[in-house]
Amino acid sequence: MSKPTRTDTQSPALHDADSHDLIRVHGARENNLKDVSIEIPKRRLTVFTGVSGSGKSSLVFDTIAAESQRLINETYSTFVQGFMPTLARPEVDVLDGLTTAIIVDQQRMGADPRSTVGTATDANAMLRILFSRLGQPHIGPPTAFSFNVASVRASGGFTVDRGADRTKTVKKTFTRTGGMCTRCEGRGTVSDIDLAQLYDDSKSLAEGAFTIPGWKSDSFWTVRVYAESGLLDPNKPICKYTKKEMQDFLYREPTKVKVEGVNLTYEGLIPKIQKSFLSKDKEAMQPHIRAFVERAVTFTTCPECDGTRLSEGARSSKIKRISIADACAMQISDLAEWVSGLDEPSVAPLLAALRHTLDSFVEIGLGYLSLDRPSGTLSGGEAQRVKMIRHLGSSLTDVTYVFDEPTIGLHPHDIQRMNGLLLRLRDKGNTVLVVEHKPETIAIADHVVDLGPGAGTAGGTVCFEGSVDGLRVGGTITGRHFDDRAALKETVRKPTGTLEIRGATAHNLRDVDVDIPLGVLAVVTGVAGSGKSSLVHGSIPAGEGVVSVDQAAIKGSRRSNPATYTGLLDPIRKAFAKANGVKPALFSANSEGACPTCNGAGVIYTDLAMMAGVASTCEECEGKRFQASVLDYHLGGRDISEVLAMSVTEAEEFFGTGEARTPAAHRILGRLADVGLGYLSLGQPLTTLSGGERQRLKLATHMGEKGGVYVLDEPTTGLHLADVEHLLGLLDRLVDSGKSVIVIEHHQAVMAHADWVIDLGPGAGHDGGRVVFEGTPSDLVAARSTLTGEHLAAYVGT
Repeated sequence: MSKPTRTDTQSPALHDADSHDLIRVHGARENNLKDVSIEIPKRRLTVFTGVSGSGKSSLVFDTIAAESQRLINETYSTFVQGFMPTLARPEVDVLDGLTTAIIVDQQRMGADPRSTVGTATDANAMLRILFSRLGQPHIGPPTAFSFNVASVRASGGFTVDRGADRTKTVKKTFTRTGGMCTRCEGRGTVSDIDLAQLYDDSKSLAEGAFTIPGWKSDSFWTVRVYAESGLLDPNKPICKYTKKEMQDFLYREPTKVKVEGVNLTYEGLIPKIQKSFLSKDKEAMQPHIRAFVERAVTFTTCPECDGTRLSEGARSSKIKRISIADACAMQISDLAEWVSGLDEPSVAPLLAALRHTLDSFVEIGLGYLSLDRPSGTLSGGEAQRVKMIRHLGSSLTDVTYVFDEPTIGLHPHDIQRMNGLLLRLRDKGNTVLVVEHKPETIAIADHVVDLGPGAGTAGGTVCFEGSVDGLRVGGTITGRHFDDRAALKETVRKPTGTLEIRGATAHNLRDVDVDIPLGVLAVVTGVAGSGKSSLVHGSIPAGEGVVSVDQAAIKGSRRSNPATYTGLLDPIRKAFAKANGVKPALFSANSEGACPTCNGAGVIYTDLAMMAGVASTCEECEGKRFQASVLDYHLGGRDISEVLAMSVTEAEEFFGTGEARTPAAHRILGRLADVGLGYLSLGQPLTTLSGGERQRLKLATHMGEKGGVYVLDEPTTGLHLADVEHLLGLLDRLVDSGKSVIVIEHHQAVMAHADWVIDLGPGAGHDGGRVVFEGTPSDLVAARSTLTGEHLAAYVGT
């Protein structure tokens, strides 16, 4: 058969498979999106901008990425789907052209004390295999180097059926060598209870020796069970107890005793305190109980393993005089260098993979971390970059990577490196979608989608779609503020005092002595990993007069909302109760006033096993969450459900004048408006708020506390360019009201607006930990002696 020949001389027509070069979204209505329809180019870098709360995350994460993951999950068998998270289909008419989505978000890594940077990545697993092969003396398999695996031994007999009436007993012995330190059980720290915080040993039980909150001398279940148990002399001072009495008092096993004819259980004080206080979530405790727990419990480095978490056997096996504990404690950049010096053909593939992983840490700007760093101590930006590591060397292409503000926590010097990584992912043939506020990252985009024009109900529409140059002249809020540059202050405030820090050595700090001025806006800067948080959070005691607003996530279920979190609902309930002559509990959807059908949730959740559950509006209360009888009570012409549906701005006006005037509620609403959350509705679930909104909600709550020193950790996180100016005004008002404000920040606008700058560095990890500049922003720019000075000078255009 002859081979066919081409007779045409024209280039071949575009293949149908090559025409799918767009992700099409039509009619997206998730959260506040208003029927959004856009087309996103594939294999390009697209940046989504807009004010905080404009709908960026709703479009990118809750619509595009969520539907991609849901469709992938549906390709698995129903058995496998039963073990996977169930995802509901987003509110959207058409989603076309999707590819596999890999989400790299800001979710904090689990704060489990057993989780470290090494265990959260593959680095620890590879190190364990390396030491099990090359370590001398040889102590066992990879589990022998794991601090999460305990050594166990077991032996016994079990019966094996061999057919009808034929059985055989087999004896077996089982051993497993683990690397867990037996004293601290692989945690690296041991907890101890300070007995002086539990009782005054100069007093007797009858004289009220206990200093534990809630333990009153007449309490039948606590104090009297000790005093009247017959095991202790109630009139004898505790300091004069015999050894046996002290053992019974502190550690006795549960014992049945009879007090005034009632059978009770007597238990030693230490186990009772552990059950009553220490086994509970500290965050959920009342403030005075939490303060007691923080005073009474001390955590110290495990004396047996010296904080390494590993058994003596695991620490004894070494490669070139380095144990696995030494390797994990090294700065990752140093560890990468050490691994590069190992040359052993028998484990060459393992060494190559380990080198690649460690080099990725360095490349992404995390070379200053160590593998034994607890993952719960990483900031949101650091956690996001750790998650990026596994994707940097991936051979996958035509994948959609979704990033949530990847520049968070990055110094301007590091942002250029992050931009390079995003472009590298794109150049491999991937679609990169980035939610971002920083102009340095927006500037490298191939395509920009600007949402707005406002936040909450005032947002949710596409204001601009096109190139960066088009955005600059597009007239949107982002376009107008794109080239904004804060000017250096002409005059700075004079400090009213100083906060002295002497000999600070936390983490990588090198015996730092510094005076932080009070009564002014002081900004602590430096590259990521230079020691800013170690200096501020590790050296300034969070006690009386210090209000610390860090980046820790706020806790809240779908029943929690801004009104419940800030304490706003309490004065509102009392105002409704007083106006109508009924109990305040009626106006709580989590208490007596709840709709009996949906239990105050407003929706009824139907679990469909491995399929996505369905949430349908409750027909009884029509989503209002309250009983019909409760909605008959009004305040200022509004019922409680109408008040919870108000925005902060509306509610501030409503509770400020007239019949509904409630000063306590008005003060809290004023603070929420001050931090730029005027668009939030009072009853909006906390689970729907963005990271930046949650931090500002926390800031608004803490602004009500009576503190003289405010410590803020990157308050510009999640803020749009236009909102940064609003934040600077808020910081000025705090300082002008007599407060001292200390800010850890990378944003050049905040640096330029400061009265005093403390710059740490010059690098990260062991290359940092020193104060490289102290002075005014003008002096920092004039000197240009540090990386921060160079970037701030470029920012202000001098």
